[in-house]
Amino acid sequence: MSSEQTPTTAPDTAGPRPRRLTYAAGLAALEGLALLAGGVWILFLGLTGEPDDRQQAVTGGVTLAVLALLPLLAARGLLGRRGWSRGPAVITQLLALPVAYNLLQSDSAAIPAGIALAVVAVTALVLLLNPETTRALGIRGPGDTGK
Repeated sequence: MSSEQTPTTAPDTAGPRPRRLTYAAGLAALEGLALLAGGVWILFLGLTGEPDDRQQAVTGGVTLAVLALLPLLAARGLLGRRGWSRGPAVITQLLALPVAYNLLQSDSAAIPAGIALAVVAVTALVLLLNPETTRALGIRGPGDTGK
């Protein structure tokens, strides 16, 4: 092991923020707000309604509200061109894909929600993995020594 640290590439903040980065941040924020709204709604129903299991409803609502923090923080980091923010944003999209698949397998009104979630997740992944986004965040690829 070496005691030398690998120099990091500074984000390209000289020019305007790439539209792809802004769109990716918007999609992440949209997902975070949807999770937060769903969590608050489940929590509200669990506290005011007649759920089968009040404790489970409250736990589910709080869990969704807390999970909403991941894409919301990622969106804020993407808007600020923070390199760390791409990881949580990508993780959010990867977690959304199986959820979308399960929604698509249902025989109910959840199918349109599954289609919308899949489109948002795939679009956000394409935007986040775009080379222009990577450069704007100052992320180096494997083997890029910055020479």
